[in-house]
Amino acid sequence: MNIGKFVERRKALRISQVKMCEGICTQSTLSKFESGGHIPSLVILTKLCARIGLTIDDLNESDTITANQLQAQLDDLEQELVMENYQGVLAGLSQIDEQQLDSILLKMQFYYLRGLLGALINQPPEEVLYDFSQILNDLDESHETIFTQLVYVGSGVMYNRMQQADRANFYFKKVHAFIKNVMKDEKLYFRRVGDNYLRLLTMVFFTASYYNGVGKLKQSKQLVATGVEICAQHHVTYFLPRLKFLAAKNAIEEGQEKAVVDRLINEVLAFARINENQVIEVKAAALTTRYAKGESLVDLTP
Repeated sequence: MNIGKFVERRKALRISQVKMCEGICTQSTLSKFESGGHIPSLVILTKLCARIGLTIDDLNESDTITANQLQAQLDDLEQELVMENYQGVLAGLSQIDEQQLDSILLKMQFYYLRGLLGALINQPPEEVLYDFSQILNDLDESHETIFTQLVYVGSGVMYNRMQQADRANFYFKKVHAFIKNVMKDEKLYFRRVGDNYLRLLTMVFFTASYYNGVGKLKQSKQLVATGVEICAQHHVTYFLPRLKFLAAKNAIEEGQEKAVVDRLINEVLAFARINENQVIEVKAAALTTRYAKGESLVDLTP
């Protein structure tokens, strides 16, 4: 509730607190509302608002706008994370006041983004785990939302980068099982994923990337195919450069024909340009060079 709007209107009309609450409530009640956010009864608040030409909806309106703005901001940052603009996401998240996140979904989105970003840029594990614990131990204790699965992804990424293979495998196996289950069960997909197909793509991509890195090319190829299928169904191109990069890397490591590899690399470049993903363009150039020289691709990730 935007109490500041109430106070500004009262002062603009030059109505003192004493005059304002006359016949409605005590001055103490009004003072507690204006200074401490202690909201009076609905009847009293309605009368107070009416005295200065406002409604309760007027006070709530700015909160709705703020919530919508926060949602849009977090959605933009989530897209930037897909595009690997890590510094931009870091800067954007630092500008968000956690106290303004007054819905569970906004809080989960914020902590998921900050945790996954932390895992990707090698921030201290305790900071990453703190963000993830906000979801697992508080906001989604029943582990029913898609954010729990995204936390598993972030945990897998973190442990993989820390070279703790058993822990990374533990989390990615959970995510892989979830992906397989929702992709073969339409009702489960609707209940657990719904409109969150971009987040499902996040799970698919990072799990496919993990399997590629540990040499499980069959699983990686299957997940890449799943990701491309989801992109086609929803006309989404954000993930295609990275998925096609993985497909090309898998093809090289499987020893497929040069024509197949060249076609996949060309697709990587095409989708990278469409999405203005310069990071993938640079990585595709490195992939091409190493492939031509027969060099290792182990440390080359999309």
